[in-house]
Amino acid sequence: MADRSYPMTAAGLQDLKDQLEELKKVKRPEVINRIKIARSFGDLSENSEYTSAKDEQSVIESKISEVTERIQYANVIDADQVADDEISIGKKVTVQEDGEEPDEYTIVGASESDPDAGKISNESPIAKALIGKHVGDTVTIETPVGSYDVTVKAVAVAE
Repeated sequence: MADRSYPMTAAGLQDLKDQLEELKKVKRPEVINRIKIARSFGDLSENSEYTSAKDEQSVIESKISEVTERIQYANVIDADQVADDEISIGKKVTVQEDGEEPDEYTIVGASESDPDAGKISNESPIAKALIGKHVGDTVTIETPVGSYDVTVKAVAVAE
């Protein structure tokens, strides 16, 4: 399916590549070794160490497959190629709701999101409403619990 696309920053792509290397070169060999050791314990039908290691192997292989697909279909967004005041993936944006303190978000691809660090997914309601907007625009954010208006105060390429 060539129509799959995972928008992300260059840093997000590098993080995925690092994660894949860790899975293949560290995690996979560790679990293979655990399986080998567990096999030496004898009867596999009642061997909880073996069952646990095989379950973990399945999880690791699934994760390798998922990360490989995300890398293969990565669509790296270069924020430098977007107008300076336009919101896109890879941009840090400051917005303010009337009477409230300003909020700052960095818009990233879904696989890079980390709300606790202020990195929101391009698929989130906030980012969907903001992408394509410019400094000075008033934007209505639609969320599952209601809507609210914010004004875009600043936009910059994220570091």
